[in-house]
Amino acid sequence: MSILDKEPIIERKKSGLFSRLRGNFFTGLVIVLPVALTIWMVWSFIGFVDNRVLPLVPNNYNPLSYVDFNVRGVGVVIFLLFTTIMGAVTKGLFGRQLIKIGESIVDRVPVVRSIYNGVKQIVETITSSSDNNFDKVCMFEYPRKGIWALGFISTKTGGEILNKAKSGSLYSIFVPTTPNPTSGFLLFIPQKDTIVLDMDIEEAAKLIISAGIVEPPTADQIAKNKAPRKSQK
Repeated sequence: MSILDKEPIIERKKSGLFSRLRGNFFTGLVIVLPVALTIWMVWSFIGFVDNRVLPLVPNNYNPLSYVDFNVRGVGVVIFLLFTTIMGAVTKGLFGRQLIKIGESIVDRVPVVRSIYNGVKQIVETITSSSDNNFDKVCMFEYPRKGIWALGFISTKTGGEILNKAKSGSLYSIFVPTTPNPTSGFLLFIPQKDTIVLDMDIEEAAKLIISAGIVEPPTADQIAKNKAPRKSQK
């Protein structure tokens, strides 16, 4: 066999080795990257809370004042304990009276009043035990016919909006943005123009964050135990 005949074989071996290495790299990336990003996000969130809670704690009550090294997460624990204690206190008669006095003072300050009441209403809605808050995912034609958007049904629309819309029953739908589903906008859409999907909120959030790459399993796939995601290229 001549040298010219050996060159294609060597090139094929190199190409095969490179393909295996590339495949191993991307396989490892699928495993390592989600773990690394999750750890980084949790670590960053803990640091964010610590940096804002610990400066408010007096040195005599700050656990870090008695150790020579920084213990990450102390601020989170203090925040959770403080929030739990406040919840227990405000359940009593004395605590409710203090809340009423504080809110009456806030209501006298124009800008602060609007911010406080808005934030309070949002928090109460999110922490409500109602089963109607963001429990369904739907799709609808937006911004024009033939183009479909994904949204979370927050509740059935009522009040002045429903009365003046004169469109029958409406859904209040939160339309998240990609890749950050925490931002978006609110639409009031007739129920007859929406299609409720089988996917849950978590699956829809993955679909939105991944910009459509992570596809949730269909009902048939779940029934047949074929739940792994597939990538669309």
